[in-house]
Amino acid sequence: MGKRLLEALGQNDAMILNRFSFGGAAAIVTSMALIIGLDAATMTKPAIIGGLLIVAVADNLTDSLSIHIYQESERLEGHEAFIATLTNFVARLLVSLSFVLLVVLLPMREAVAAALAWGLLLLCALTYLLARERQVGVVSEIGKHIAVALVVILASRAIGRWILAATT
Repeated sequence: MGKRLLEALGQNDAMILNRFSFGGAAAIVTSMALIIGLDAATMTKPAIIGGLLIVAVADNLTDSLSIHIYQESERLEGHEAFIATLTNFVARLLVSLSFVLLVVLLPMREAVAAALAWGLLLLCALTYLLARERQVGVVSEIGKHIAVALVVILASRAIGRWILAATT
């Protein structure tokens, strides 16, 4: 039934994947980096949860607005731009909330490890689906995306450690 509804709306699997991919990848990498960086700065669990929720809402809304404005500038049909904006928002929100759930439910040390594992799993799954859709090498695409994510995570950790050293 869901597939028929998507087809009736003019949506196919590739369109849904394309819309989810931008917001999903941003939320995955941002959430991992935020948890790793704030943990390195020895932030408390409530501060990390607050940071994740602020990013899940504020950054998500501004990013969705930016995408919407860009699509309007490209003269994308209004309904299509709205659906793309909404899909981006929902994808990012759900992914971000999954990381919040990990931090809420687990002790901080385990939450950091679980967030890293969960994020890398989500990124690999998303990359796999995109690579298959584009008919390109899955392993090389996963390698590239993991490499970029690790650079962001390591930079965030370094910033967190620098903040800790500078403020103590």
